Amino acid sequence: MAALRVLMLGVLVVLMVCEGPWTAGQKRKEMVLSEKVSQLMEWASKRAVIRMNGDKFRRLVKAPPRNYSVVVMFTALQPHRQCAVCKQADEEYQILANSWRYSSAFTNKVFFAMVDFDEGSDVFQMLNMNSAPTFINFPAKGKPKRGDTYELQVRGFAAEQLARWIADRTDVNIRVIRPPNYAGPLMLGLLLAVIGGLVYLRRSNLDFLYNKTGWAFAALCFVLAMTSGQMWNHIRGPPYAHKNPHTGQVNYIHGSSQAQFVAETHIVLLFNGGVTLGMVLLHEAATSDMEVGKRKIMCVAGVGLVVLFFSWLLSVFRSKYHGYPYSFLMS
Repeated sequence: MAALRVLMLGVLVVLMVCEGPWTAGQKRKEMVLSEKVSQLMEWASKRAVIRMNGDKFRRLVKAPPRNYSVVVMFTALQPHRQCAVCKQADEEYQILANSWRYSSAFTNKVFFAMVDFDEGSDVFQMLNMNSAPTFINFPAKGKPKRGDTYELQVRGFAAEQLARWIADRTDVNIRVIRPPNYAGPLMLGLLLAVIGGLVYLRRSNLDFLYNKTGWAFAALCFVLAMTSGQMWNHIRGPPYAHKNPHTGQVNYIHGSSQAQFVAETHIVLLFNGGVTLGMVLLHEAATSDMEVGKRKIMCVAGVGLVVLFFSWLLSVFRSKYHGYPYSFLMS
């Protein structure tokens, strides 16, 4: 019995000796974590997007302990970098961060930060990053996974798309609140005023409302706009083009069939318009009562437009759908 008591006392002493350092280490971790959260909360109260250099990034984002996620935008906003996409993405990112900062659901679970290349080039080198803008979510536990890097070229940089991605990675739902924009209603009101004024001035003769050519032209413009991808741009908010930060080369056609640039839709609209104009000329050459010589010229011009612009359209299609075997005039 006495031996059992001695054994239990020995075990108790060992546990107390081991618990002392563990408890002290745990308290130090909690103290460091509390200081980091307090610092981030203080900065977030002044600015929704926290600007970070290399030291701040390593201390607050990379180094443990951390019980919060940090969404970081790596960008290059200085004028000499000439990154127009970075400025557009920054505007959407600021809208998203402010929506979270001034939300009633705001907590210290997620913070928004930014690392500019000219302020933290060492961070870019540490992460082997060679393009901007790039969005990465650094989770509360562990290292970022593949899904923690935002697919900018596929999803665009609209604040709503970023909010959906953050909800998927952190379970934090952010309701995006945009500042009021009166440009759209003003333009619509101006357009309606102009149309109303024209109708009023010609109220004694409204035959132009029955002009089939005018209505056909308006419908054609709408169809060309929709088939070129304008609605996709409105929903996804893609960049206008992409500039390689190393070579300076600007790409206007996206290399994937799952995404597109705004400039690409303008190019496709132009090519579709050229094909349509060629078809109209061919129709007029076949049905009009003009002289035979003029009709021949219209026919040749129509065939030339269709052949040229259709070949360009097919080359754009081939550049996006790799492995497509067919081409026409141009590869």
